[in-house]
Amino acid sequence: MARQSNAAPVIIKRKKVMGGGGHHGGAWKVAYADFVTAMMAFFMLMWLLNATTEKQRKGIADYFSPAIPLSRVSGGGDGSFGGDSVFSEDQIAQNGTGASSLRPSEERQALGQTGTDTEDAARDAAAFTEEVRRIEEALMGVGGESMVSERVARHIVTRVTDEGLIVEIFDLDDDPLFSGDSDAPAAILTELVAVLARVFAIVENGVAVNGHIRALPEVLRDNPSWDLSTARAMRVRTMLEGAGVPAARMQRVTGFADRKPVLRNPMAPRNNRLEVILLRSGR
Repeated sequence: MARQSNAAPVIIKRKKVMGGGGHHGGAWKVAYADFVTAMMAFFMLMWLLNATTEKQRKGIADYFSPAIPLSRVSGGGDGSFGGDSVFSEDQIAQNGTGASSLRPSEERQALGQTGTDTEDAARDAAAFTEEVRRIEEALMGVGGESMVSERVARHIVTRVTDEGLIVEIFDLDDDPLFSGDSDAPAAILTELVAVLARVFAIVENGVAVNGHIRALPEVLRDNPSWDLSTARAMRVRTMLEGAGVPAARMQRVTGFADRKPVLRNPMAPRNNRLEVILLRSGR
C-alpha cells in the first residue's frame, strides 16, 4: 500500500482532432464561392444591359423563358381552355405571347406582341418633332425669314403637347380677331388663317380647332358664350378649308365658352382666342 501511495499520478491527455481547415471548418469557403459567383452574375447582367439593344435584350429574355413560342401568330390548343381566350380573338396559343388586344381589328386579329410598337412610336415621335420644327421656323422665322408680318406675329403663340402642335391666335386690346361679340372675322384673322393654311400644307396631319372667349357680363339674360365660341371655331374651320386645307384633314371643332381663361381676369380680351392644333398621328 505504501508503494502505491508514493507512485506518480497517471495523466491521460486526449487530443481532439478537428478536420476541415481549423477553427471554422470549411463552410466559409462555400459561402465565399457563392458570393463571388453572385457578384460575377450581377456584373455580367449590368454589362448586358448596357451593351445590348432593346431587341437583343428581348431575345435573351425569350431564350431563358420556360415557354418559347414557335410562331408569333396564335393558334388553338388542347389545354385547359381548349385554345379559347378571354380576349375577343377566337383562339390563342397555349404557350407564347398570346393575344394582346381586347378589341383587335380584323386584319390584326390574334397577333401577339412583337416588340416593334415602341420602336414605331419612337420613330413617329421623332418625325413629328422634325415637322414641328419646320413649321415653327416657317411661322415664327426661327433661323430664317418669317412668313408673317410683325403685326400678325403679335397674335401667335405656339406650344407642343401630347396632343400635337398648338398654334394659339388671340385678341389684343387694340387689335381683335372678330368684330365685336360676333363671329365676323376681322382683316387680321383672315391674314392669320391664310398663313396657317400655307404652313400646314407642309405636312398632312389632322387639324382640330378649339374656340375660347372671355367671360361676358352676368347681367345678360341669355349668355351666348357656348354658341359664340363654337361659332368662331366653326368660322375658322371654314376659312382654313377655303384657304386650301382639305376638309378631310379637319378632325374636330370644339367650343369651350369661357371655361378655360388664360388670365386671372376672366373678362380680359386675351381670353378671346382660338387654338388651331396640328394633331399627332393617331390622335
